[in-house]
Amino acid sequence: MLYVVATPIGNLKDITLRAVEVLKEVDLILAEDTRTSGILMREYGIETHMKSFHKFNERGREEEILSELEGGKKVALISDAGTPGICDPGAGLIRKCREAGVKVEVVPGPCAAVAALSLYGSGERFQFIGFLEKKGKKQLIDMLYYPGLTIAYESPHHLMKTLEWMEEIAPEKRIFIARELTKIYEETLEGTARNLINHFQKNKILGEYVLIFSGNENPFDKGPQELMEELQRRFNINAKEALIAAAKLLNKSKRELYDELHRSDS
Repeated sequence: MLYVVATPIGNLKDITLRAVEVLKEVDLILAEDTRTSGILMREYGIETHMKSFHKFNERGREEEILSELEGGKKVALISDAGTPGICDPGAGLIRKCREAGVKVEVVPGPCAAVAALSLYGSGERFQFIGFLEKKGKKQLIDMLYYPGLTIAYESPHHLMKTLEWMEEIAPEKRIFIARELTKIYEETLEGTARNLINHFQKNKILGEYVLIFSGNENPFDKGPQELMEELQRRFNINAKEALIAAAKLLNKSKRELYDELHRSDS
């Protein structure tokens, strides 16, 4: 049996009675960082053996862990904070367990994305895209044209770059930011990219951040050619990338959109 166990994202009291019970009863705890998780274990008198399971060793340990699970051992998977399997190591192990017929059970609890959405307060649909990449503005296309809210994680050393991109692309859009959730220095902010840049120029950028963006730009308001030109201009992408992005936004295949554009030119 593999238990996927959520742990606190800050305040150590935010753990369920069931989570403590499971962590005490299993044969092994897979922890992203045993030193970080050791603080929680000591707080609740959990003496179960821990083994590190992080992005640098998870592939090499998956078969070993799967063998132990198939042999009847009970294993708990935890991350440094929050719910495992969401932007954390362990997704591959969970899939392998399901494929092998090993039972996987979730012990739900804290999740930074959901906590931030609760603070934001909205009944809109939303999408979660995990950590923003460092590959340029084109990753923001799906956010601005999504018919609802987009939730993303951002690291402190890349936050300002994302805000600068947003100021270039959509200066009027408001962004909600939550950081250090459930901790002493919990903070929420909302404003345009420029508002937030001004704030962080005067304050230290510490901790991990959850960003919530409002989208709702309608790609169907423009013709395909106009949309492609806008995508190239706003997001600094080439014609091929614009074609791929426009096809996705318009729910068409690349070939279908390409043929449509050529027919309109002839």
